[in-house]
Amino acid sequence: MSETTIPAWQVPAPPERLERVSRLYTYAVVGATGAVGREVLAILAERGHPISHVRAIASERSAGSSMTYGDSEVPVASLTSDSFAGIDIAIFGASAEVAREYAPAAVRAGAIVIDNSSAFRMDPRVPLVIPEVNGKELDGTPSLIANPNCSTILLLVALDPLRRAFGLERIHVATYQAVSGAGLAAMEELREQTGAMLAGRDATPRVFKEPCAFNVFSHDSTVNEADGVNGEERKIIEESAKIWNERIPLTPTCIRVPVLRAHSQAVSVTLREPASVDEIREVLRAAPGLRVIDDRAANDFPTPRKATGGDQVLVGRIRHDPANPPDAFGRSRHLCLWLSGDQLRKGAALNAVQIAERVISRSSG
Repeated sequence: MSETTIPAWQVPAPPERLERVSRLYTYAVVGATGAVGREVLAILAERGHPISHVRAIASERSAGSSMTYGDSEVPVASLTSDSFAGIDIAIFGASAEVAREYAPAAVRAGAIVIDNSSAFRMDPRVPLVIPEVNGKELDGTPSLIANPNCSTILLLVALDPLRRAFGLERIHVATYQAVSGAGLAAMEELREQTGAMLAGRDATPRVFKEPCAFNVFSHDSTVNEADGVNGEERKIIEESAKIWNERIPLTPTCIRVPVLRAHSQAVSVTLREPASVDEIREVLRAAPGLRVIDDRAANDFPTPRKATGGDQVLVGRIRHDPANPPDAFGRSRHLCLWLSGDQLRKGAALNAVQIAERVISRSSG
């Protein structure tokens, strides 16, 4: 099959399905027992979506259990090719292998699929969407939509307003990534290792190759021997180019830190047009999905703790690059900033739900 051929299960959603979606839509959450799936269920409950129209789906070993849904519990069903009858929107929070096997079945059943894995992100036929950045990709109501990598989402939510206002020539980013990016087992490993080390015992790694408690190490994705770029860094580079439809030179260094959830990033950019710090703050304050925390006098800036459980990307430490000081008018093309964002919410589950809500609003508008 050529890359320009759109398979039958990937065509735009039929109008009759969109009409039903706009009235009363039914969600399936695939991978409901995992970290992302749990967060999707929590967000749907927060938004008042009726439990009668939510189906929690997971592997066969989880079938028969139940998941918290607001003040209630929703039963977990086993994932099969027949799991999607009557489903309007299927949010996948499972592995790429699961997505490749079952997403086509969901689309064939009439569902709009939003996939959090890497399975379809770089497929040129599949839109890769951050609603605040390139939500127009959803105008054609595709039946399969890819959710970007968590680090890509947080970075582009913060930088896209600057790209639009001043242009971007160059980006350097160092990530400080919470263990939540590796799932529930990694989060439990950090808890266990922290307790062990405080008690004077060794921290034995299982999920990671290195102990994560009281430690910092290069991201655990595979490193390309030819160029030294690891898989997480490659995702940020390639996904940013696809989302922006523009390949801006981008140098990431991805690091795992002993934080339970919420990633942080230290970012340096070169703008096309010079700007003052006040102009940068004004643009960021007006941007969707962002909250500026930038109080130099109080030394108050974004942290993972402040970002955890929140829906916005927090941005601060906004300053000119000291190696390239501003001109006589207080403007420079060289900018530094710091951000923190909840990896499980805006970096994954929330972005997927926002995609679903935008598709629904398009169909009902």
